[in-house]
Amino acid sequence: MRLIALIFVVFLVAGCLGSGGGTDVKTNQKGGNVDMTDNPTAVIVTNKGEFRFELFKDGAPITVENFIGLAESGFYDGLTFHRYEPGFVIQGGDPRGDGTGGSNKMIPLEVSPELTHVKGAIGMARSQDPNSASSQFYVTLEPSHFLDGSYAVFGQVTEGMDVASSLRAGDRMEEVTIVR
Repeated sequence: MRLIALIFVVFLVAGCLGSGGGTDVKTNQKGGNVDMTDNPTAVIVTNKGEFRFELFKDGAPITVENFIGLAESGFYDGLTFHRYEPGFVIQGGDPRGDGTGGSNKMIPLEVSPELTHVKGAIGMARSQDPNSASSQFYVTLEPSHFLDGSYAVFGQVTEGMDVASSLRAGDRMEEVTIVR
């Protein structure tokens, strides 16, 4: 009977350790936890290669929904990255290609304290009006915590940071797709 109880405990503990309790959690540099269960991934194919980023649907649901809608409509396909700031960001998503355009919809500023501007963070660009984000987004090339609390982080590069880092103004997004 003790042997059966011991075997049960071993299987129970092994199951909990192996599954992580059913929830995948990522800890960012400020120690906050972000639930990554079932988060979609954006795949951006550029003229310099491909990079992927996870979309934090729980931390920035409005922003993620907006980005997914634009990507699935083909909005981003063929647009360029119009801004490159060495050691800071690469930015794209403007249909005019000069930093003054956007989609026909603006979304409110959506800041989660646990989502910070670490290297590879994906954030929404906006004008001086906090509620003016539309379609332009950026990838931080280095930690940029001075942006925390003022701009919405809604994703994190998971693959191809070398590709994102090689992008310059004028490089093209050939295709943006969402993997669920």
